[in-house]
Amino acid sequence: MPRQRRTASASIHEIFADMALLMLATFIFLLVMVLVSFRFAHDEQVPELRLEIETLTARLEEALRAQEAMEREMARSEQVEGRLEQILDTVTTGRKDFDLFVQGLRSLPGQSVHLVVDASGSMHGLSSFLVPILRHMVIRAGKRLDALTWFVDGRAETYTGSMPEVLDRLVSDAPFAGNQETIGAGLRSAVRNAPTPGAYMLIGDEPSVDKIYYPGIPAPVFTLPLGRAEPRTEAAFREIADETGGRMLMLDFK
Repeated sequence: MPRQRRTASASIHEIFADMALLMLATFIFLLVMVLVSFRFAHDEQVPELRLEIETLTARLEEALRAQEAMEREMARSEQVEGRLEQILDTVTTGRKDFDLFVQGLRSLPGQSVHLVVDASGSMHGLSSFLVPILRHMVIRAGKRLDALTWFVDGRAETYTGSMPEVLDRLVSDAPFAGNQETIGAGLRSAVRNAPTPGAYMLIGDEPSVDKIYYPGIPAPVFTLPLGRAEPRTEAAFREIADETGGRMLMLDFK
């Protein structure tokens, strides 16, 4: 009889041991499953998180660049007023004429102005005057300068974009060399390669050497002859303005 009790007791211990091992095995299995599931989720989420971080970083860098560009533009705009005053003091035109020119631009339908500028060698010395004058005119008129065409020797190139972009491209890309003021070619390129603006603004210092086809110009042309007074240039630029319904401003530098 005692031997039978020991056998029964041993069987109970074995059952409990087996149950404990089974529970331990179950716990280990569940732990492994949790770890595997976490690892899979981790492997899937980490690339997504990295992509989000890279996207946010790129947006932050873009915002910082935009802020720096805006700060440069604001600083440049602050310099324009003082520099323009110096420029206007060197020309014989009255401020009343200048204001009338700006008022004419302001009264035009539409919001955009397309600049057409002589890029021949004779304009090289005057090119530094263009940017502050143009900025002031466009801002005073409440318009946008979002297209620009330069012309010389039968060649012409048109740019579109914001005012800082097109003026920067004028300064960096226009040749300011050559001696053929092909205004007709410049106006044709402007009409062909950009949307019709509220007005074109033509800047140069000599009359055109090629034919200007007035019926093909869909908007008024405001003309701005630069340099010392020269009757042929003044007459030619006045004709362009009159034929298209624009206005001429004569800047005669002292």
